[in-house]
Amino acid sequence: MRILETASRLFYGLGIRAVGVELIAEEAGVTKKTLYDRFGSKDDLILAYLRARDGLWRSTLVKYVNETDGPPEAKLLATFGALHDWMRERNPRGCAFVNAHVELPSDHPGQEIAREQKAWMLAYMEDLAAEAGIRSPDALAAQLLILHDGACIANSMGSVDEAARRAEEMATVLIERARTR
Repeated sequence: MRILETASRLFYGLGIRAVGVELIAEEAGVTKKTLYDRFGSKDDLILAYLRARDGLWRSTLVKYVNETDGPPEAKLLATFGALHDWMRERNPRGCAFVNAHVELPSDHPGQEIAREQKAWMLAYMEDLAAEAGIRSPDALAAQLLILHDGACIANSMGSVDEAARRAEEMATVLIERARTR
């Protein structure tokens, strides 16, 4: 577990390509042999990192949304509250899956994990939109996913203060417009 935690911290903080197995092993206090015995390769460690990050984000988001009271559309807006907290606590460099998509070769299996994460997020928001009685939940979910990803990028670049909160304000307008159609 220490290897994965160390690799996750380094991959996210410094970039996947910038981090070698030597650094991971050194920081984790293990030998390279131990790292390879546990994970097989750097690519397998990258996949484990992306899967672990995805699982943590999904559980964090769903818990946050499920703890939200109010009308069904409040759960859609809660995704932005979860994003705000996540970015403050764990996401200063932007979305790990967007970063992986940019860093990894197009044929790397990590690309599929990144796409699956975004597909899950889109489907989750579509389900929340359907529960809120939105007539075209797929269209609204796509708009909200774009706002989420845009907020992550704006936050990581420091180009917009309180990016998730501002995205939430825009989401409120989109939800209201989708409800009145």
